[in-house]
Amino acid sequence: MSIFFLLYNGCVLEIRGLSKIYRLGDIEVNALSDVSIKVESGEMICIMGKSGSGKSTLLRQLGLIDFPTSGSIMLEGIDVTRLAERKRSLLRLEHLGYVFQEYALIPELTALENVYLPAMMLGNHKDYKKRAYDVLELVGLEERTNHRPKELSGGEQQRVAIARALINDPKIIFADEPTANLDTVSAEKVMKTLVDLNDKLKVTVVFVSHDPDDKQYAKELVFLKDGKLVNEYI
Repeated sequence: MSIFFLLYNGCVLEIRGLSKIYRLGDIEVNALSDVSIKVESGEMICIMGKSGSGKSTLLRQLGLIDFPTSGSIMLEGIDVTRLAERKRSLLRLEHLGYVFQEYALIPELTALENVYLPAMMLGNHKDYKKRAYDVLELVGLEERTNHRPKELSGGEQQRVAIARALINDPKIIFADEPTANLDTVSAEKVMKTLVDLNDKLKVTVVFVSHDPDDKQYAKELVFLKDGKLVNEYI
């Protein structure tokens, strides 16, 4: 049974006073400090900041990949901050999609197999292969379904990763520097793919970028510096 309920006053995601401290021996690194953000359903938000600002750390907390040191993460009104790992894993699989900077595709699998793997694990699509083909078509890769990652360009691999993130009809897609390793043309295709999915499917998108040019793709902007919210990109 899903732990998700109806939208909480239109807010799909809310973090309150989030902090993350990494301890390296006797040294403490404050990666995030008292960050509070609300994300409305259907929003497309860009988290911006320079290298080391805490962008990816914040995204890992939101995507339930890591645990914050303090603060809370509310998903549709449910505090999921301290859920047991088994429940967090199920929640990620059922309701969250994550796109990594390095694609994170399995090299031995075809594009189609990479995409349908999460659906097969969850078992929520009777015809998960058809569903995988459909989402690959959504990202413009219906002609590349039987190609393995090494046979695809970087931009195509990232669009396969986006399709994989879509396979279980997530509430939110998180994308960590999705264009960092791509040339300008491929990067534009990837970002336009995310914009189209946000517009057509109304899926909430939260992405991280250090490139000021990526502001054009977002409806809302969040700026970080030294793990803290600031008013502009500096």
